[in-house]
Amino acid sequence: MDRFDAMQAFARVVEAGSFTKAAETLHMSKTTVTQLIQQLEARLRVKLLNRTTRKVNVTADGALYYERVIELLAQMQEAETSLSGASAVPRGRLRVDVPSPLARMILVPALPAFYALYPDIQIDMGVSDRIVDIIDENVDCVVRGGELQDLSLMARRVGELQLGVFAAPPYLERLGRPAHPLELEDSAHRTVGFLWARTGRAVPYAMQKDGERLHVKGQYQLAVDDGNAYLAAGLAGLGILWLPRYMSAAHEANGELLPLFEDWVLEPMPLYVAYPPNRHISRKLRVFIDWVADLMARHAPVAEPG
Repeated sequence: MDRFDAMQAFARVVEAGSFTKAAETLHMSKTTVTQLIQQLEARLRVKLLNRTTRKVNVTADGALYYERVIELLAQMQEAETSLSGASAVPRGRLRVDVPSPLARMILVPALPAFYALYPDIQIDMGVSDRIVDIIDENVDCVVRGGELQDLSLMARRVGELQLGVFAAPPYLERLGRPAHPLELEDSAHRTVGFLWARTGRAVPYAMQKDGERLHVKGQYQLAVDDGNAYLAAGLAGLGILWLPRYMSAAHEANGELLPLFEDWVLEPMPLYVAYPPNRHISRKLRVFIDWVADLMARHAPVAEPG
């Protein structure tokens, strides 16, 4: 038995909750992974995993062993990396998932500069606004706006998206310019709804002015679950939008969108890079996260406290 392979297989089964998924990510057969775990249990003389027909659960002994294993695997990888300059070069495949507007407008256009620095990294980029199960789908990291709901994930705050309220000129010509945000709640005005993946519903936006604090959602005829479609709907005059400034800037400049309620303050939307817990961060993932943070520091910097 190769103890390194066995420990790696055990850690991946715990993280994936499945022998089949662990085997896929390790590029091994399910039989090989099963045999490695059995040999490891025989050597340690403890049961590490409880197996049923539906799922795999770690035992109490297995949970303690897992914590030590991931530390050892991380130390081994660091030791190998430190042996030579060549091995320290970030390389390999990264699976990431990012919101569609952020990919189209910021991340993908900047990738040539990333590849100039790290030509040996291959990126598989999922582009969506859906909730991704990082462990089950074997994703290295996700970039997401809004407060994270899964508190088990590790996360780095890489930006704050400043928001504004906008409408297309044809919409305002048809329905007029609202003077107060509450006009959007019960009037002829319409918003474009954005269906957040975690709830499947449109959510209200916090706005404040001179001590008055509101949560405004408005009435919509169309709601979508994709950022690019959301922007397109607003540009088509289908309703009023709440947009990050990076999405609105070019359309404001050419007159396709006009700002509303400019004397109201909207809470910024935090932007995070999240990745699996209890897993060593590889050099390729570390440089990618650092690159995203540096990129967003130019487009949507995090405000300094105080």
